[in-house]
Amino acid sequence: MRFLIFSAVLMFSASVQASCYSKSEFEAEQGLRIHSELMVISLNCQHVSHRNGNLYIQYKDFTRRNQGLISGYEQTLKSYYSRNGSGSGETAINSLRTKLANKISNDAARMRPNVFCKAYSNRIAQALGMSQEKLRRWAATPFSGHPVSRPMCRS
Repeated sequence: MRFLIFSAVLMFSASVQASCYSKSEFEAEQGLRIHSELMVISLNCQHVSHRNGNLYIQYKDFTRRNQGLISGYEQTLKSYYSRNGSGSGETAINSLRTKLANKISNDAARMRPNVFCKAYSNRIAQALGMSQEKLRRWAATPFSGHPVSRPMCRS
């Protein structure tokens, strides 16, 4: 009987661990959230004159400079999704990106465009000025207002 209970606890623990994020998976989702937010900001605010120039061009520069990091984040999550029954992970990544972009788009829709752009447009220049190390620290930081889709694994 004890063996059955112990086995059940181990199986439950393994299933909880499988559905949680490692530190690198957590960072990857946060990094993709940051990238998705910058995209939405750049598209919504490209008409606004910004002291650093066109926000969409800045977003494209940010993406180009950090392409390796962003691709690494996508690969980390594709591996996670593949291990957890989501096939290749491509569909899950697309779904996650859509969900992340929709969240900030909904925030933008609730605000007047000039208010939204004033509140968020500086994030693009801020991100563009970061080293990859600093960007990774930002992505690895938990923010209560922006929870990731899975809990962090306890280890």
